[in-house]
Amino acid sequence: MADDKRRRRGGGRAGNAARRGGAIIEQMPWNPPVNRDRPTEPLSDAGVEAVHNGAMTILEEIGVEFLNPEAVDILRQAGCIVNGENIRFGRDFIMEMVAKAPSTWSLTPRNPDRVLTVGDGSILFGNVSSPPSYWDLEVGRKITGTRVLYQNLLKLSQYFNCIHFVGGYPVEPQDIHPSIRHLDGMYDKLTLTDKVPHTYALGAERVEDTMEMVRISGGWSQAAFDASPKIYTNINSTSPLKHDYPMLDGWMRLARRGQGLVVTPFTLAGAMAPVTMAGAVAQSLAEGLCAVALAQYINPGVACAIGTFTSNVDMKSGAPAFGTPEYMRATQMTGQMARFYGLPMRSSGVCAANVPDGQAMWETSNSLWAAVQSGTHMIYHAAGWLEGGLIASPEKFIMDCEILQQIQRYMDPMTFATGPDDIALDAIREVGSNGHFFGIQHTQDRYTTAFYQPFLSDWKNFEAWEAGGAIWTPERAHVLYKQILAEFEAPPLPDKIHGELEAFVTRRKEEGGAPTDF
Repeated sequence: MADDKRRRRGGGRAGNAARRGGAIIEQMPWNPPVNRDRPTEPLSDAGVEAVHNGAMTILEEIGVEFLNPEAVDILRQAGCIVNGENIRFGRDFIMEMVAKAPSTWSLTPRNPDRVLTVGDGSILFGNVSSPPSYWDLEVGRKITGTRVLYQNLLKLSQYFNCIHFVGGYPVEPQDIHPSIRHLDGMYDKLTLTDKVPHTYALGAERVEDTMEMVRISGGWSQAAFDASPKIYTNINSTSPLKHDYPMLDGWMRLARRGQGLVVTPFTLAGAMAPVTMAGAVAQSLAEGLCAVALAQYINPGVACAIGTFTSNVDMKSGAPAFGTPEYMRATQMTGQMARFYGLPMRSSGVCAANVPDGQAMWETSNSLWAAVQSGTHMIYHAAGWLEGGLIASPEKFIMDCEILQQIQRYMDPMTFATGPDDIALDAIREVGSNGHFFGIQHTQDRYTTAFYQPFLSDWKNFEAWEAGGAIWTPERAHVLYKQILAEFEAPPLPDKIHGELEAFVTRRKEEGGAPTDF
């Protein structure tokens, strides 16, 4: 019973607000926001129909390559037209399968207090995922990801209440051999965090191992694990118009066990997709919807979401660009189409900047607000992303969390409440035209919670800022990063479960882990 109580607690000191100015900052409580705004919808009804028809025509007449023989056989049985690895889909089949996917579903981690709703207006933020490299102010250069750096970024992911799910490796721990990286990586994720975890859909062993580790972490039976999503994956099509072998393998395994499935085509307009945003979105939808159809044919009603990573390239260099006007419109358009298909949606908080500077923040802010405007439900890479996803940065992570908290505050119903105390006529009468509102009781009763209070922004005037050391934002973020690591406490995990996880990892390592190409 005592173990159970410990397991149900929050994240310890690392998960709760504490003193300002100390090692633990004041932050908003755990409270995943709900988007109460009407979405921005750039497409007319005719535009929606045109994009839909474009996606269906791609699937019917051009087809998508499935580089997995098992998936090909399943789609052949479903009545799709198979020509080698090229699959063509009738639109009636696609729409019938997509209609089986729920518009809302839940994700339950080992800490049931952290359960998430995907869909139904939810906005869920996840950490940066999968960069191979790392940068911080102290190191001062781009370096290869290691397990220690990976663990440090997991600690940030646990600490910040505005991070709701833990995506893939927040930096790739490349000092762990690829055959066992998934074992140590998931072990760290399950012991240093108690939030919903992601698994990479990269072949049988990695998916089966990580599902079993998550099952162990929550103390679930096999049947209870299968009954609802406890883990999720994201697969990317190999644009244009291709799904690879290992991702499809993992996708199907997770589908059979009823876990969360997100498909996100990586369609960069002008490179892997048409240069026009409508064409890029239509291609992205075609690549995503056929994967959803496969999952629904295997396990009708399994939890699926469709993602967008549609942006543009720099036509001068070919480099990816993010947070651009085109990226924002593509995200909004995809959100409109996701609602047309009745699917939850994933997008990202991304930028092309190489260090946590002004460019990094305006591009990320554009990306995040495009996600809000589009009605996105899961926002990947919401904190810590640099260089188009090639670098993770703790300073950028903390700077992004300031934006995420502001978005959460923006969605708080108290910011647009209209009751008598909010209209405040008595206060206006009391002050009249000659006074001020600082000292009246109406203000005194509300001043501590009336406005968003930043943990990182510096609102002092120039002279006060200069007298305080003239510390720039990334420098303040770096100090907080070090303080958070120094004070971090891992969330409780019962000894019995901890031991079972360790034993599983040890056994699977002795068996060789997962095969690699090395």
